[in-house]
Amino acid sequence: MKLNSLCSLTTGAAVHLTGQWTASPAKATQASELHVNAIDLLGASNATTYPLQKKFQTVEYLRTLPHLRARLPSNALLLRLRSRAIAHLTTFFASREFTQTHPPILTSSDCEGAGEVFGISTAAESPSDSSASAASGEPAAAPGSAAVPFFRTPKYLTVSSQLHLEALAQAVGGVWTLSPTFRAERSDTARHLSEFYMLEAEATFVSSLDEVMDLAEDMIRSVTRGLNDSTIGEEVLRGHRREGEEGIDLERRWKGILEGPWPRITYTEAIDALVASGEAFEHFPVWGAGLQAEHERFLAREVGKRGPVFVTKYPADIKPFYMLPSSTSRAGEDRQTVDCFDLLLPDVCEVAGGSLREHSLEPLQAAMRTHGVAEEGMEWYTDLRRWGSVPHGGFGVGFDRLLAYLGGVGNIREVVAFPRWVGRCEC
Repeated sequence: MKLNSLCSLTTGAAVHLTGQWTASPAKATQASELHVNAIDLLGASNATTYPLQKKFQTVEYLRTLPHLRARLPSNALLLRLRSRAIAHLTTFFASREFTQTHPPILTSSDCEGAGEVFGISTAAESPSDSSASAASGEPAAAPGSAAVPFFRTPKYLTVSSQLHLEALAQAVGGVWTLSPTFRAERSDTARHLSEFYMLEAEATFVSSLDEVMDLAEDMIRSVTRGLNDSTIGEEVLRGHRREGEEGIDLERRWKGILEGPWPRITYTEAIDALVASGEAFEHFPVWGAGLQAEHERFLAREVGKRGPVFVTKYPADIKPFYMLPSSTSRAGEDRQTVDCFDLLLPDVCEVAGGSLREHSLEPLQAAMRTHGVAEEGMEWYTDLRRWGSVPHGGFGVGFDRLLAYLGGVGNIREVVAFPRWVGRCEC
């Protein structure tokens, strides 16, 4: 294409440019520029129908175009930020001699015990298909044919890879994974998705919860440092300064992560601090109840000084069955806690959780009975304690939440290329 034919180019067209990369004039805003001497039009674009016009478009509108919004510079930058963060994670775990693994997506258990799981079935097993066949007059599947369940027992999309990581850790030591995770919770908030990525790690021969928290803290700090030293990180910080998103000081966020160590308080100390604050919380903090988002925001702001803060040793009754009971509790009170932690970040609130695992068979079986978890179907998990178990612990990090925090993005849906949440599953 001749240079005088540039007027035929339209917004959204794909072109191939040939020229010389030269230094920009002294007063230019960039250091270098391309002096073009040839243009090839590779893919035309109808400017009248192209959805990404050169005007302001809301993030809500762009979410309806997940197949196109990555073409925008800001969204493309978040994709590169994600890729670079994964590269730094891989380097970190390799330096600790952790083995990367690929646990299954289809599972037979609800690891978190919340019941917010997606069940799976084939099209032939779907009740909606049966009703559709009846309505159309078509014969239903005969007994013993396609309607027979694909698996012998109900199966689900995974809510966590932890249990399978525990099995692998008993064989090779430290393991980690970055895997898709699914939750059928109807939370339509800036912090929740139905499909998201969870970074999970499991370490063996650990003797204290501090060791697991140290690993999580070192990992997040290492990733942040790597991003801070990269050109992509510089571009994210520069773009954020230029756009000046109200209320978010991204450089301060990164600095808060890089500085340390991060504060660590117990759940009991957190409840005491919340009560003593005199804040008019919508949900009054009570020992034995879970921390609400408003409580977590307060703790990150006041205890974490607008930076990360660990909250440890939650009541056993509100945590899953597999967590190791704490060796101490408040004197004179029957308040059983478990050796676990949540990592809170300002605005994002909980971004990670971990614990020491119960590694002895009989106490684990007792905890399963207490929590109403049937051992049937979980024999493989109890087998891990039956034959040569070692003390171990691990954690899971909401990878998309962490990226949103590091990217200065207010909604987790912006750091996922094709976000899925209640009522929405585009593409």
